[in-house]
Amino acid sequence: MRKALITGITGQDGSYLSELLLGKGYQVHGVVRRASTFNTGRIDHLYKDAHDPDARLFLHYGDLTDGSSLRRILHKVEPDEIYNLGAQSHVKVSFDQAEYTADVVATGTLRLLEAFRDYCAVTGRNVRMYQAGSSEMFGAASPPQNEATAFYPRSPYAAAKVAAYWYCVNYREAYSLFIANGLLFNHESPLRGETFVTRKITRAVGKISMGLQKKLYLGNLEARRDWGFAGDYVEAMWRMLQQESADDFVVATGQAFSVRDFVEAAFGHAGLNWKEYVEIDPRYKRPTEVDFLLGDPSKARRVLGWQPQVRFEELVRMMVEGDMELARQESTLIKAGHMTPARASAGF
Repeated sequence: MRKALITGITGQDGSYLSELLLGKGYQVHGVVRRASTFNTGRIDHLYKDAHDPDARLFLHYGDLTDGSSLRRILHKVEPDEIYNLGAQSHVKVSFDQAEYTADVVATGTLRLLEAFRDYCAVTGRNVRMYQAGSSEMFGAASPPQNEATAFYPRSPYAAAKVAAYWYCVNYREAYSLFIANGLLFNHESPLRGETFVTRKITRAVGKISMGLQKKLYLGNLEARRDWGFAGDYVEAMWRMLQQESADDFVVATGQAFSVRDFVEAAFGHAGLNWKEYVEIDPRYKRPTEVDFLLGDPSKARRVLGWQPQVRFEELVRMMVEGDMELARQESTLIKAGHMTPARASAGF
């Protein structure tokens, strides 16, 4: 039974990747940060008590800001594959918490690489590692962007991801380690965090349709992104680690849509006129904007045999329907007196 270790397992990608790997017969181990409340909602449906003889998903307390915990977990788990998905991944927040973002995203990756290098040297095992890159690394570079496109980061998050990418390339070349960089363009799902623009939009559609919210405030409607389904993209991550040699791959759909397009599609699916509910708030605009990200996934198609299965329209429909159902549940709880309207409307 192969073992995989995932940082960021409680996030959107961690959930879909865990489900994929468990379906392939892996034993899956995840690194989770200590919190006063449980933050494992996205993987609860996969988890079995550790005392259950059929359990194949296990969680370990650790943090990318704590190199000692990473070393202990590596030696305890003895993984065959490592997927580094952990990050402070919100671009706008990275302007407010630039040092923290750099510590987790850039230096955190370096800490993991050091632990990974030492573990392989001590044990003699040929472990494989996946590093989660981001289309934000391309920033202001002209589209379409592929593996040969020069990086032009436009946020502290993007700059930290660029540093992490080059750390991985250097460790791959310096120590002959199997490290693959995935340059993933925007990928969404009903599990996306509610402060990311796509989920913020579909969450608002659900609440507005149930009378729980009156307005949706957004920033730049003209920014264009290459949006895909997270469940498709984790398959590409896994395929990268099944190759004979490590390499870097752009993972994208090859199609781009504006935030305005996403808004129109989401509200339209609910039978609402978005212009009656959406207002622009300058607070949500970034100090340096990324105008146009469009990935060229030709290499991933050719080498990995990967291509996206879910198209833009289907992705939007999936997210809207999920959030309309969530809003219906919240409305029921409010009517029963188990939730206040203010709590249902809470958000950023």
